[in-house]
Amino acid sequence: MAREWEGGMAREWEGGMAREWADGMERVLEGGMERAAEAEAGREEESAGEGSVRTRVHDMEEVRERLFKVGALALTDPELLGVLLGMGPRAQGLAEELLGRSGGLKSLLLKDSLELIAQPGLGPARAAQLLAALELGRRVQRVTERRPRLRNPREIHGYLSPLLSALRREVFHVLCFNPRNVLLADVRVAEGTMNSCPVDPREVFAPALTTRATAIVLAHNHPSGDPEPSQQDIALTLQLAQAGQLLGIKVLDHLIEGDGKYVSLMERGFFGDEGDQGQWTAAGGGW
Repeated sequence: MAREWEGGMAREWEGGMAREWADGMERVLEGGMERAAEAEAGREEESAGEGSVRTRVHDMEEVRERLFKVGALALTDPELLGVLLGMGPRAQGLAEELLGRSGGLKSLLLKDSLELIAQPGLGPARAAQLLAALELGRRVQRVTERRPRLRNPREIHGYLSPLLSALRREVFHVLCFNPRNVLLADVRVAEGTMNSCPVDPREVFAPALTTRATAIVLAHNHPSGDPEPSQQDIALTLQLAQAGQLLGIKVLDHLIEGDGKYVSLMERGFFGDEGDQGQWTAAGGGW
């Protein structure tokens, strides 16, 4: 019986049990090979990711070196923005994404604080950096004299451009002058929308009366960047010039500020003939 039992066990092993054992070993081997392959792929991806980060860091270091060696003018907008946002590995990529989504540097900087904070990857801290840098740029360009002497439209444009550039809404300024073209006051009397700015004539002349100015220059911006005056701009200018005559306050000019350029309605001939302009030149050495 013992020999029969041993023979039966041998036959059973050679049949089903042997096949099951072989199948099980094959599955174990296959599973181990799959796990090994997955681990190897993971290591390759991790290595590639680390290499990408190292590449970005190296790129930003090169940008910083070029900034010191040849100056900021040699850097592109994404590179400058990347330097401003920080020297981390994501700075350059984030800068390119921000400019791409916004449609360029000017469009990005025209956004208000809430819009900047909402930009993916930016957040409050980096949005504050951008807003602070923009304001510093404006302040550097401003006239440092407390009461500058501005004698013609070109000088007025140089004074106003840092104040009115990169604004999202139209604003209306009144510049008050004494007979020697010294600026007595620069007052923002109205603020509107992206394409209009209602102006109250009483608000326009109030600063001139307060400062006892003899003349004023009107100025407003076009956020679109195109300084060409609209029919409403021209009609308002003529209306205010007539009101100034009644008050004895000369309206010298109306400047419309655009993107790095301007239009002077005086130069377009909307403020009388050359004789009137000559009288102001004789009195104040300018217009």
